[in-house]
Amino acid sequence: MKNYLLSQRELKTKAAYSKALNNTTTSFFIRITLLFAVALILSMTTNAQKHFNNVDANGVILDGYDAVAFFTDNKPVKGDAMFQYKYEDAVYNFASQEHLDLFKATPEKYKPQFGAWCAYAVSLGRIAPIDVNTFSIVDGRLFIQHNQRAVNGWNKDVTGNIGKADKYWPAVTAKHGKQITTDEEKSFLNNTDEDGVTLQGYDAVAYFTEMKAMKGDAKYFARYNGATYWFSSEQNATMFKDHPEMFVPQYGAFCGYAMALNKLRPIDPTIFDIIDGKLILQHSDDAYKQFHKDVAANVMKANNNWPGQVQKHAGKKVKYDKAAKPVDAGK
Repeated sequence: MKNYLLSQRELKTKAAYSKALNNTTTSFFIRITLLFAVALILSMTTNAQKHFNNVDANGVILDGYDAVAFFTDNKPVKGDAMFQYKYEDAVYNFASQEHLDLFKATPEKYKPQFGAWCAYAVSLGRIAPIDVNTFSIVDGRLFIQHNQRAVNGWNKDVTGNIGKADKYWPAVTAKHGKQITTDEEKSFLNNTDEDGVTLQGYDAVAYFTEMKAMKGDAKYFARYNGATYWFSSEQNATMFKDHPEMFVPQYGAFCGYAMALNKLRPIDPTIFDIIDGKLILQHSDDAYKQFHKDVAANVMKANNNWPGQVQKHAGKKVKYDKAAKPVDAGK
């Protein structure tokens, strides 16, 4: 009997210990899970609060130039890593302790606008890198541009462009620099993909210079009248930027024959014409054939129908019209 009682006690003790251990383990994992969840939330919150700056791999802004020197010396002056200060998630280098102290005292006075991205690009709803030699100070604010072309565009309406850049900066930041549709672009009608790229990424200039459809590359791009164009080379991109009106497709890159029928239809970018110096694309071989039965009349119809389509669809998500029944169907 004694042995039996001891055995029962041992079993009860072991069971109690096992239960306690399981509870402890469970509690431990619950605590770990909760800590992980809190850490994740804090991390997400921190990331959400980060500023969208144009910095290098080391987090240095302004290509390492001294932000204060633009104001005090009226020229770009290279900073020194000996005099560093971190502000709004960017590392600033200064040419002297004096400049560092000035910045620390009033950083909002000296910091570059729009995270040191090209100010003109921001006014157009996107980002671009900078050349510190293009800087200007307007009403005590430091603005820097991408290149001379950007300077020229900015200077056409400095006050207006500042207003646009201030307006669009939050949206540009939220999309991490990806092109947004600006208010000015909402008056245009374009056949684009979800990223705003037209001609299915084909090179608008190559249709004229090579007389053939050539796929563009996202690294050579331009934005014009609410559409993003890709090009096969920097040379073609430059040609387009200099004279975009010469190369843009007619009818917003919608099918020319469909426009003659007052419809919006997609295109096959390999089916095209240059007619009187204008690029006109078609949806299919049949559309091309029908359009060419009377080119002059169809161009006139399409030209007359286009303004009404713009008025009806500009600024809205476009849905293609149903395809017209082929003229020769059933014959």
